[in-house]
Amino acid sequence: MSHPQLALDAQVCFLVYRLEHRIMELYRPLLEPLGLTYPQYLAMLALWEHGPMSVGRLSELLRLDSGTVSPLLKRMEKAGLVTRTRSPEDERSVRVELTRSGTELEEKAASVPLKLVSCLGGGGEAEARALAPALRAVLARLEGQSCI
Repeated sequence: MSHPQLALDAQVCFLVYRLEHRIMELYRPLLEPLGLTYPQYLAMLALWEHGPMSVGRLSELLRLDSGTVSPLLKRMEKAGLVTRTRSPEDERSVRVELTRSGTELEEKAASVPLKLVSCLGGGGEAEARALAPALRAVLARLEGQSCI
């Protein structure tokens, strides 16, 4: 190879891509007993933390467009986890709220983060706690920049 900087394993993006795929594989069996997919789990985390909110606000928190969040919420509503209602003040705004089942699921989900961290092995929880601020810092720098 004449340009070692082009080696696949030298690419930060490839390492992040591999990490994301592996984390999704690890989450799948943890979320399956809860009846949640990973994107649904993220939506539930936001709703457990922040309470009822508009679809727009949930989209902002998840960093997803409403066209992606709406079908996700439709499936969650069908599963009896959330309700969606139009705002009486603004017909364009839809409010999302947990049902009793959705609220009760929080207790069952409480062990998921620790179970995932235990998959890290050696460093476990301490490594995860140290890694999170570093990842947030990199994201903050990248979200405010354009490389073009």
